Amino acid sequence: MAEQVAAMCDQLIKAVIVTMDPETSQIYRLEALKFCEEFKETSTLCVPCGLQLADKNQPAVVRHFGLQILEHVIKFRWNNMQQQEKVQLKECAMQLLTNGTHSILEEESHVKDALSRIVVEMIKREWPQHWPDMLKEMETLSSHGEAQTELVMLILLRLAEDVITFQTLPSQRRRDIQQTLTQNMDSIFSFMLAILHINVEDYRKLKEEPGHELRAKAHCRVAVATLNTLAGYIDWVTLVHITSRNCQLLEMLCLLLSEAELQLEASECLLIALSRKGKLEERKPFMLLFNDVAIQYILSAAQSADGLAICPNSSKSQAVEVVERRYIFLKRLCQVLCALGFQLCSLVGSCPEVEVPENLSKYTEALLAFTTHSSQFLKSCTVSTWASLFRHDTLSKVPVVLEMAMKYLKVSTTNLVRAGFPSRQDSPSCVYSRVDFDSDEDFNSFFCTYRSQHGDVLRTLSRIVPVEAFQTAAEWLRFQITSPIDPGDTTSRTAEGLCSLMSPSVLQWDALTVFMECVMYQIFKSLDEEKLPIDQSMELLQAVLNYETRDPLILSCVLSNISALFPFVTHRPQYLPQVLYKLFNAVTFHIDLENKAPRGRAVKNVRRHACSAIIKICRDYPQFILPCFDMFYSHVKELFSSEAMLTYLEKCSQMEALVLISNQFKDFEKQKAFLDELMAPVITQWTSEEMTSMLWDPVKFLSFVGADKVITEQREEGDTTGPNRGQFSFCLYAMLAVVKRARWPADLEEARAGGFVVGYTPAGAPIYRNPSAAQFLAFLPNLLALIRTQNSLFVPENVARLSETFSRAYDVMDGDKLIILGLPQPPLDINDSPVNKSPLDRMQGFFNSIFETCFQILGNAGPALLQEFYTVDRLAEGIIGSAFASLDHQLVLSCPPEHHDSLLRPLLGPLFTYMLQRLNIKWQVINQRTSVNGEDEEEQVVYEDSAVTQEMLEEQLVRLLTREVLDLLNVSCISRKVPEPAANKEEIDEEDVVMGSVQVASSPQPMEELTELGKCLLKHENVYMSLLTLSFTSLSWKDTTNCHRTASMVCWNLLQQVVAGNLLPEAVTWFYTSVLRALQVHGQHEACNTPLCNLAMLIYENLRPRYIELRTVMTQIPNICAEALDHYDRRLVDPNAQKVGEKKRRDQFKKLIAGTVGKALCQQFRKEVHIRNLPSLFKKPKQDKDIVETENLGLAALFSPENDVL
Repeated sequence: MAEQVAAMCDQLIKAVIVTMDPETSQIYRLEALKFCEEFKETSTLCVPCGLQLADKNQPAVVRHFGLQILEHVIKFRWNNMQQQEKVQLKECAMQLLTNGTHSILEEESHVKDALSRIVVEMIKREWPQHWPDMLKEMETLSSHGEAQTELVMLILLRLAEDVITFQTLPSQRRRDIQQTLTQNMDSIFSFMLAILHINVEDYRKLKEEPGHELRAKAHCRVAVATLNTLAGYIDWVTLVHITSRNCQLLEMLCLLLSEAELQLEASECLLIALSRKGKLEERKPFMLLFNDVAIQYILSAAQSADGLAICPNSSKSQAVEVVERRYIFLKRLCQVLCALGFQLCSLVGSCPEVEVPENLSKYTEALLAFTTHSSQFLKSCTVSTWASLFRHDTLSKVPVVLEMAMKYLKVSTTNLVRAGFPSRQDSPSCVYSRVDFDSDEDFNSFFCTYRSQHGDVLRTLSRIVPVEAFQTAAEWLRFQITSPIDPGDTTSRTAEGLCSLMSPSVLQWDALTVFMECVMYQIFKSLDEEKLPIDQSMELLQAVLNYETRDPLILSCVLSNISALFPFVTHRPQYLPQVLYKLFNAVTFHIDLENKAPRGRAVKNVRRHACSAIIKICRDYPQFILPCFDMFYSHVKELFSSEAMLTYLEKCSQMEALVLISNQFKDFEKQKAFLDELMAPVITQWTSEEMTSMLWDPVKFLSFVGADKVITEQREEGDTTGPNRGQFSFCLYAMLAVVKRARWPADLEEARAGGFVVGYTPAGAPIYRNPSAAQFLAFLPNLLALIRTQNSLFVPENVARLSETFSRAYDVMDGDKLIILGLPQPPLDINDSPVNKSPLDRMQGFFNSIFETCFQILGNAGPALLQEFYTVDRLAEGIIGSAFASLDHQLVLSCPPEHHDSLLRPLLGPLFTYMLQRLNIKWQVINQRTSVNGEDEEEQVVYEDSAVTQEMLEEQLVRLLTREVLDLLNVSCISRKVPEPAANKEEIDEEDVVMGSVQVASSPQPMEELTELGKCLLKHENVYMSLLTLSFTSLSWKDTTNCHRTASMVCWNLLQQVVAGNLLPEAVTWFYTSVLRALQVHGQHEACNTPLCNLAMLIYENLRPRYIELRTVMTQIPNICAEALDHYDRRLVDPNAQKVGEKKRRDQFKKLIAGTVGKALCQQFRKEVHIRNLPSLFKKPKQDKDIVETENLGLAALFSPENDVL
C-alpha cells in the first residue's frame, strides 16, 4: 500500500510540475491535467496521496494540489465515507493545521487558503451536531503560534462567508450553523478582540526593538488577519456585539488608524460598522465616535495619510505618483466620515436622547477637508453627506452647519470646474484621476454624475442661505465678466484665437453656468417677493447683456446665464426687449464673414442654444412675453426673408415660440387666423401637385431627395438635391411645432369665452377644438402617403434603385448603433473641428429624422386635436395603410372611449397579430444562431468584428422592438391602481393567511385591471386571443426584462378575464406549457423565477379543477414527486380540504415545478456538491392538537344570548 501510494505521488508530482511549467506544450499540459482530474474522481488513494503531497517538505505548488485533493474528497465523497474515515481525516487536517505549515512569514498564502478551505468544508458538514468542540479546538490551536492563529482567523472568515455572504449550503444546514454562530458570538468576538489586542501590543513593542523585525511582522500579519475576519462578521452580527463594553471594538479600531500597517484594515472594519442599519436605539452608541479623542484620531490619520499619498516618480524627475495603499486608506477614511454623518442624521431628531454633538465643527471641518482635496473621487464621496446635513430639519438650523454652508458655496466655485482629466497634467487632480479612471471618457462620465449631485446640494443651500448663495453667484459672475479670455494651449480649429472645450476660460464659464442655474431659480422660488434681490439681479443681467464675445463656447455659457437670471426680469419688464435682442442675435451667430456652412459644432450649438432659450421663455412665461408679440413676429418675418440667415430647423424653432405665445390670445378666431397665416406657405407647398405626386410615388420620392444619384464630391455644395430635402424637412418640422404647441386655454371658462368649446360629451366633459386643426387636416393625407411611401422603400425593387453612394442609406446610424449596443460614444472633439458630413451621413440623417418626425406628428395629433382627429373619416384605414408597423402610445392613450371600437380595435388587432408573427420569426433566427454557434463552435471560422457587431445589433434591435410592442400592449390593456395603505408587514404572518377563495387571494396583482380599451378588445375573440398569444409566447424569448414585466403585469391580467369562459383544453395546456417553457429559459434568474412561478401557480390553481389536462402536463416535469402532486391536487379539487397559507402553498408549488427551471450556462456542467442535513438543533416542536377545538375556552358562553352580564 505504501509503495503504491509513493508511486502514485511521484506521478502526481510530475503531472503538477508539467502543468505549471510555462515551457510545457499544450498537449502535455492537457494530458497532465486530465491525469490529475481522473485521479481525483476515481482513485481510492486520494486521502493518503493528498496527505503525503501536502507535507510541508514538498514544493508549495505540490502541497496546494495535495490539499485540493483532500478538499475534493470532503466535497464529493464525504457522504459515502465511514465514520472512522471521517474522524481520521479530521484528525489529519488538525495535524496539518498544528504542524503542517511553515512559519507565518514563510508560508504561501494560497497554501493557507487551501488548508482553511478543508477545515471549513468539514465544519459545514459536521458542526455543531457531530463536532461540538470545534470552537474550543480552534481556540486551543491558536495558542500554538502565529501561523496557527492566522489559520484559525482564515477558517472563521471563510465559514462566515460561505454561510452568510455566499450562502453555499442547504437552508437547514445554513440555519443550524448561523444560529450556533449567533449563540456563541459573544465568546467568538471576545476571542478575536483578545487576539487582536495581544498581537497589536506585541507588534508595537517589537517594531521599536532592533533585531526583532521578523517577529514584529509576524504579529502584524496576525493582526491583519484578525481585522479581516472581524470585517466578515461586523456586517451581520447584532449591533450589541459591536457596541458592547462601551464600544471597545470601535475604540480599538480608531486607535489602529495611527498604525501604518494596520490602518487600512481597521478603517474598513469601521466603515462596515458605521454603515450598519437597524433600530435607532441600538445605533445610539455610535455617537461616541463624535467625542474629541475619536475625531482627533481620524483627523490625524487623514493628515498623515494625505502627506504620504503622493511620492516622487522615480522615472521622471519632476513627476509624482500616487501611493496606492495610502490613497485607498484615504478613501476609506472619507467613507468612514460619511457613514458617521449618516448615523448622525438618522439619530439626531429621531431619538430624543441624542443631541447635536458639541464638537460638530470638528467633524464638519474634517469633512470639508476631504471636499477640498485634489482627488475628484474623494470630493464626490462627501456630496451625499453634505446633502443629508443641509436637508436635515434639525442640523440644517445649527449655526455650525449654516457656517459650513457658506464655506461650501465658496468651495463649489472650485469643485464645479471640470478638471483632472487622466491624460492631462494641468491640475493636481490629474495624478489621482490616473488611478481612479481608465480614460478621459470614463472621467467625463463620472464628473457629469458628480456635478449633478453637487447641483442638488447647491439647490438645497439656496433654500437655507439664499442671500449668501446669491452673493457668491454675483461675485463669481462679475469676476468672469471682467476676466480676459484665456484660450490656453488647446485652441479651436474653426478660427484662430478661439477657445476649445479644455480652455481655462471655457472651464470657468462652464462651472459658473452650472452654479447660476442651480442657485438663481431656487432663490427666486424660495424667497418672498419683497425679499428678492431684484435690483442686484438686474445689475447682473445688464452686465451679462453688455458682455460681448465672438467665442461660441463662452457665448453659449452667457446665454445660459441670461436664462438663469430671466425669472427676475418678470419684475422688471423693461429689460425684456434687451434680452430678446441678445437672444435673436445669437440665433444668427457666425464667425466667418459670409456665414456659410460648414459651421463648427460650437457655432451650431450656440444657435441651437439661443433657439431653445427663446422657446423656454415662451413656454414658461407666455403671458409675460405677449405684449412683445408683434415685435417678435416682425423680427421672425425679417429673419425668414433671408434664406441664408437660418437653417430650416432654426426657422421651425422660431415658429414654435410664436405658437406658444399665441396660446395666450385665448381667442379661437384670432389664433386660428394667425396660424393660417404662419402655416400658409407650408400647407401650400405640402399640398402642391408636385409634392403630392412625389409623396405618393416611391420612385419620384427617391429621385426628389437624391437617393438614386451618384455623388462624387464629398462637400455639401456638390449635393444638388440638398435644398429639396431641406424644404421637405421644413414642412414636417413646422407641422410638428404647430401640432405640439397649439392648445386651448387650460381654464374652462376662458376656453368657453374664447370659442374653444364646441360641445360636451354624454359624461359632461367639454369637447374642445384646436385652432391648428384645419392646417393639420389639410396636411394629413399627404402625411399618411409619405409614411406609406417610406415603408415601401424597403421593398427589394426600391432598395435596388438606391445609387452606389447611398446603398447603405437605410442602415442604422453609427451613433444609434453605439447607443443600442451600450457602447461609449466617441471622444469629444475638444478642438471643435468643422463638421463635414459625408453625403451618406446626410442622407441617413434625413431618412431617420423624417421617419421619426412623421410619427411624432401623428402621436401629438391625438392629445392635441382629440375629437377633431379621431373623427376623421376612414382614419383607421388610412393609418393601417400607412403607419401599420408603428403606433405612438399617445395616439392610443388619448383616444376617447367612444372611438375605441371604430378606430383602435381595427388598428391594434392586425398590428399585434402581425408583430407576433414577425417577432416569432426573428426570435427563431436568434435561437437557431445561438444553438448552431454553440454546437459547432470549434468548427466555426472566426467572425470578423463587423459581422459579430452586426449580429449583436440585430439581436438588440429585436429585443428593443419586443419591449416596445409589449409596452404598447401593456398601456393599452392594463391599468395600474394605487394600492391602499397596507398593514404593518411585521404584524402579518403569511403562513397564517387562510384561503377563502383560491382565485381571489392568490393573485399577486390585485391593484391592476383592464383599461376601457382592454375591455373593448376583450369583446372580439380574435383580437383578444392575439394579445394572449403574444404575451405568453414572449415569455420564452431571450429577454429577461420583457419576461419579468410581462409575467408580473400582463399575462394573468389578460388571462383571468376569460378563465370563467369555455376555454379549449388545448388552449389551457398551451398557456401553461408556455409558462413552464419560460421557466426553462429564464428560471435561473431570480427576477424572472418569482413572477413566472406565481403565474404558473395562478393558472394551475384556477384552471386545474376544470381541466385534468394540466395534471398530465405536471406529470411530465422531470423529477416531480408524484405523492406531493397528489397531495397538492387534493387540496385544489376537494372543497372540504384544509386550506393552507399562501406562502406555504407557493413554496410547495415551487418545489413541484423545480424540474422545469433551467440552469445558467456556468452551472450546467458543474459537479453538484451534496451536503446532508443533520438533526436540527433549533426546530420548534409543533402542538399535536388544536387547543381551540379540544378545550372549552369559554368563548361561546361569553357571546351567547343568555349572557346578559354586560
